[in-house]
Parts: sequence; structure tokens; C-alpha cells
Amino acid sequence: MHFYRAHVLCCAGTGCTSSKSLDIISNFEKYIKENQLENEVKVIKTGCFGLCAEGPIVVVYPEGTMYVRVSPADVKEIVEEHLVKGRAVQRLLAGHDKTAEVSQSLDNIEFFTRQKRIALRNCGVINPECIDEYIARDGYSALAKVLTQMTPQQVIDEVTASNLRGRGGAGFPTGRKWQFAANSKGDIKYVCCNADEGDPGAFMDRSILEGDPHSVIEAMTIAGYAIGANHGLIYIRAEYPIAVQRLKIAIQQANEYGLLGENILGTGFSFDLQIRLGAGAFVCGEETALMTSIEGKRGEPRVRPPFPAVKGLFGKPTVLNNVETYANIPVIILKGAEWFNTIGTERSKGTKVFAVGGNIVNTGLVEIAMGTTLREIVYDIGGGIPNGKKFKAAQTGGPSGGCIPAEHLDTPIEYDTLTKLGSMMGSGGLIVLDEDNCMVDIAKFFLEFTVDESCGKCPPCRIGTKRMLELLEKITSGDGEDGDIEKLEELAKSISKSALCGLGQTAPNPVLSTLRYFRHEYEAHVYDKKCPAGVCKAMLHYHIIADKCIGCGLCARKCPTSAISGDKKQPHVIDQSKCIKCGVCMESCKFAAIYRG
Repeated sequence: MHFYRAHVLCCAGTGCTSSKSLDIISNFEKYIKENQLENEVKVIKTGCFGLCAEGPIVVVYPEGTMYVRVSPADVKEIVEEHLVKGRAVQRLLAGHDKTAEVSQSLDNIEFFTRQKRIALRNCGVINPECIDEYIARDGYSALAKVLTQMTPQQVIDEVTASNLRGRGGAGFPTGRKWQFAANSKGDIKYVCCNADEGDPGAFMDRSILEGDPHSVIEAMTIAGYAIGANHGLIYIRAEYPIAVQRLKIAIQQANEYGLLGENILGTGFSFDLQIRLGAGAFVCGEETALMTSIEGKRGEPRVRPPFPAVKGLFGKPTVLNNVETYANIPVIILKGAEWFNTIGTERSKGTKVFAVGGNIVNTGLVEIAMGTTLREIVYDIGGGIPNGKKFKAAQTGGPSGGCIPAEHLDTPIEYDTLTKLGSMMGSGGLIVLDEDNCMVDIAKFFLEFTVDESCGKCPPCRIGTKRMLELLEKITSGDGEDGDIEKLEELAKSISKSALCGLGQTAPNPVLSTLRYFRHEYEAHVYDKKCPAGVCKAMLHYHIIADKCIGCGLCARKCPTSAISGDKKQPHVIDQSKCIKCGVCMESCKFAAIYRG
């Protein structure tokens, strides 16, 4: 085995890859060779580090120095300064301290210090295409322990005692689900992984599969042993090519090492694993629709009961968990349920991964202990709201979730508190909204998504959500009438009670939660014909402030419809009948003489 004095870790997740991180890796290899360091420095491509707002990211060990927003052109300087001369390239260092020396470590960056990484433990740390690096970090030790020291029931008991709840939806207890499947009679049983992840802005599962695919493979094999299944399937959307490729490599490596396939570790237990590609239908994130799709049929949900643990894939008992849930299993087996229960709150144990996006400084992937407040996520880890704007709400749970207003910033994030607030944990999308966001428009955005993605099987979802969207379009177009808000609310509640599957039942949540906390914005749209946030175009009017306008004419020259007129050096006016509300005038005015209202 060859030892290197330095490792250069480069993010090769989807985000950084789209920003030329593969070119960065190639340049490192080129300049390391030019400086005759190929026997001293090793370049490693990793999964996502999480700090996506600062990508592409490069970390140099053993110091742990993190460089951010690295371009291919920066590589030569990093090699010559850091790897040859031992000096940090200060302009590329993470954080605000640009005077740090080489010893500046990512362990000292607040974005990371406030996190508790379990599911993401290996992401950004190992080469996901090298099984040896996973094994070096206790990989497959949990599987070996299970197969040689534990009975299937002991495995289920340990998972049950950990109080791990499913990380992909409503938070059903994982151990209880496994117990149901184990108790079900069947000559064939299946273990399935939901890696379909279709929520707008969500990329938690994708990042785990890109950065640590073996953790999911190991966990699914453990689940197979626990319930008596010898077959596993990972259902992943085809839009995740990097994750799919790394899964294929990991499965092949696990088979070659005798960690998958026949007679694993000589114990007599056999388990095979296959990949099934999804075509991107959001409804296939619902467990019964996912299984129907795997069977080669149109992805539509089934009536429950019977539940999948009794009658699932191909009519056989099936365990289905999502990627993040599985990623916790090996650690629970190795460290024990008692350890896992020390993290989180009384009813929500462990950690949760969130894909944080929207109007926040540090967009990216974070994993926090359950019970961490929304304020800590937004301000301490996320860096706050850009441009000094005020926090307005956080939308959690994607199209199935709801909005949490500023008055609940100090709410601990856990399953039950989010449900009480009218939202949900869901898969873990968290979109931050500021004062410039219109909450009616946000509700319309998510409902447009749901209408497009409805499978159409049940009338409440197929027809009801369409009627809700029509009402929202009417309201945001300035045509809202007295009684429209009440109709919208009544429809939402009816659909929640009558839709066939969980996706249809939760589709009205963004509307219900915004009505609950921001009803005044709906009323302003309907009765005052105004959008308080200035977002809904149909209600916007641009006005010139006579006292501030110096008559320079720049706005008139920029206006695409010649709606602005006035004499030189005299205040100008906007003809509202010609104005198309494009905002070019306001953007071009250098004297803040134009306002939107």
C-alpha cells in the first residue's frame, strides 16, 4: 500500500460537476505531475460536501483546508502555493477569515460545526467509487456483525429500540415496518429503496447515493436478513445519472468482495440487488405507485390495506424505506439503539438531512439533530437572509408540506411540531422565503406542480386540485371575488379527506398553511386588488416620484412599449394602459425615482 503526504479531495457531486469540478480534478492531476508530486499527493473525487453555495469545493488533507468557488484556472496556484510551498491560497479559503494559515480547517467552519452527521457521515470524505475507502470507515462491519452475531429478530429489535422513523414522509417507525414484513408469510420477500426524490429543491437522497452508495447497499442487505428477503431493488429516477453510475459501481464491487450475492461472508445468507430506473413521475414517490411502476405498469397508487409489508411488490411482503432511512441503519447496528436515542427529542430520535434553498446565504445540504430550531438552521448554519431582507417563512416538505412563519422561528424541528404547525418533515426540502415572496404565489407554484404530476386515478386529486389552481390563478390575476377564499379552503379540506393516496391527501397543504398564517395576503389580493409583496404582475403598477425624477429620460429610452413620456429635465409619467409591468424602468433608474406598488 502506498502512503501519500497529502490528499486533495474534490467534490464530484452533481452541483459541483455542473460547475466544472471534473476539469478541476484533471488540472490537479496535470499540475501535480508537472511538479513531480504524483508519489506524494493523491487526488480523490468525492460526493457532496454540503456547502453548495460555495462550490466547487476542494479540501486538502491532512490540514483539512477548504477552498471554495474554485475554478479550473485556480488549480495551478493551489498546487504551487499549498502543495509545494505549504502556504494557503487565502483568497479561496472558506469563511470570512482570509488571513488564515494552511491549518484553517473545515472543522472550524460554523456551517459544519453546528451539524451532526450520521446519514452524511461519508459524503465528501471518501471516494464513493472505492469500496476499500468505505470499508476503512467501518463499512460493512454492521453487516458482518448482523450475519455472525445477531438473529433476524435481534436486528429488528435493535432498529425498533432506536426509534428510527422513516425519513421520506410521515415518519412511520422503521422497526415496526420491518416487524410487519418479517411476520408476513411468503416464499419470496423483497426489500425496496425509494430513491425517486421528486420534491422541487430536494437533493438529499441523490447526494447520499452520489457520495456514499455502499451505506445504502449495506443497510438493504441487513434489512433483507432481518425480514427473510433475498432480493432487493433500488428505484431511482433516471435524471440522476451520477448516482445511478455510482450505484452500479458499488453493487459490482460489493459482489466482487462477497458482500452481495450468494453465501455472503460464508454465512449461508444470500441477497441480490438490482436497480430500476424511474421516468420522473412525482407520484412514484408514493410507495404503492413505486411498486406498481417496478412491476412494469403505469405508476398509480393502490388502495391500502393491504399494506406493502403484507402484500407489496408482485404481491409479496415488502419493506420499502427511502435512502436516508437506510443510511442510518449501519451506524445504529454498530453503535447501538441506546446511542442513537441520545440524539434528538423524545419522539423524534436521531438527525434529519435538509436541502436548504431559496433566499438564504448558505444554500446546500445540512444534517442536524432533531430538535434544532428553525432559527439555528436559517441564521447559524444557513448564514441568514441575503441583502438584509427579513425572514418571512420556511416551506418544508415540498408540495406535501406547508409554510412556517417568522413567529415560529424558534420551533424545534421534529415530526410532531411540524405537523402541529400545518407542515411536515417530508423528505427534507426546506425553502427559505423573505419579504419579497408572495405567499399566494408560493401556494400557486406548488399547486401547479401537483396538478402537473397528479396520476389522475382519483377524482379529488385529478379534478379538485385543478379547481383549486383555477381559483388561485383567478386571485393572483386580480379577478378574485368575495367568497373565493372560502371556496378554496373548502376544496382543500375536502381533497385532504378524500384523495386516494398520501400525495393527493397532502397536496392542499401549501394552500391550507398559507391561508392559516397569511390569510391577509389572500384578502389583499381579492379585496384590495394588491399584491403586498409586489410579485403578482397583474396587480402591479409602476409609478414615477415627481420630486425625485430629474427628467434624464433613461427610463423612457429603455421602456419597450414607449409607455413613459415627459420633457427633458422635467418629471416623467407612465401611461398605465401601455405599461406591460416588465420593471425595466425601475431597474434602470439611477435615482430611485420609480416605485412598484
